[in-house]
Amino acid sequence: MKAVVRRGPALVLDDLPEPVPGAGQVLARTLCCGICGSDLHAVHSMEKMVELGRRTGEPALIDPARDIVFGHEFCAEILDHGPGTDRRLKPGTRVVTVPVIASPAGFETVGYSNLFPGGFAEAMVLTEQMLLPVPNGLSDVQAAMTEPFAVGEHAVAESDAGPDTVNLVVGCGPVGLAVIAALKARGLGPVIASDYSPARRRVAEGFGADIVIDPAAENPHARWSELGVPHSRTERSVLAMSGRQGKRAIVFECVGVPGVIQSLIEAVPVGAQILIVGVCMQTDAIEPFLCINKSLELKFVLGYTPEEFAATLHHIAEGTIDVLPAITSEVGLDGVAEAFRALGDPEAQCKVVVRP
Repeated sequence: MKAVVRRGPALVLDDLPEPVPGAGQVLARTLCCGICGSDLHAVHSMEKMVELGRRTGEPALIDPARDIVFGHEFCAEILDHGPGTDRRLKPGTRVVTVPVIASPAGFETVGYSNLFPGGFAEAMVLTEQMLLPVPNGLSDVQAAMTEPFAVGEHAVAESDAGPDTVNLVVGCGPVGLAVIAALKARGLGPVIASDYSPARRRVAEGFGADIVIDPAAENPHARWSELGVPHSRTERSVLAMSGRQGKRAIVFECVGVPGVIQSLIEAVPVGAQILIVGVCMQTDAIEPFLCINKSLELKFVLGYTPEEFAATLHHIAEGTIDVLPAITSEVGLDGVAEAFRALGDPEAQCKVVVRP
């Protein structure tokens, strides 16, 4: 089968043997697969990702020196069943799934594994019990966006966002857009979206952001007071003495660049909650005294639960979340390497989908 292989820091189009489904697995044909920001990191930093993962205590299941086929945001079609499957979904059924497979060494991630190729290949092996059929009427591309938008669903579920909060999303790439979508799917607002890119601000507005800000022209933290969020302890006390209850600031950091967390710590109101959703691969520094003095809550989030994944598919199928405005182009396997380069320009691309 044709596949785009991460071979060292390069992406190479090559022929690989078609995978064979094992016990409890199915063979599936890749219909389409999104390029994730973590894929962009992993091309050049897979060695560091593996090392950092090892430091968290997780077993190192990936050997960066061996071939890896990326792609974990996919929609696929069942071709065949392996041994020990219940065949509840027939061949030809379109499916999405949490990209995880149990192996003797631990849980492998489809697309970040030497054993299980991801969606930048013509075929994949998937776990039968985790498959979700794609509802009728939903396109392959819409279904493939279940995975990245589930990341936003999880971030919002892990936050304290609710009727009495004002929510700021910093960074309107795919992760930030997923957070905005999850907030609006819950009917929450106001949602402030901040990004330097005019193109991404336009997309954020399309996803329902109530206030869209260019931080080069306006400080996104200048509106807290007018939106009912006391910025200081003094301001909070004045509100309390007047018998009013101020709102709380919830901030989603979706950039993943050194210095952003510290800049938020300095700027957010007292008592704010900061959700770290963006992935920063470098060592960063913060001043804990500011967090203590302002009673801030920092929370780091990763991935999603199977229930959140299923809920996201439901939101997309019901039209509660329209993922299509995030899609800026589609490429074949021969265009993947160039698409990775193009995604470095936020004005040129937002989400690129690969069709093997």
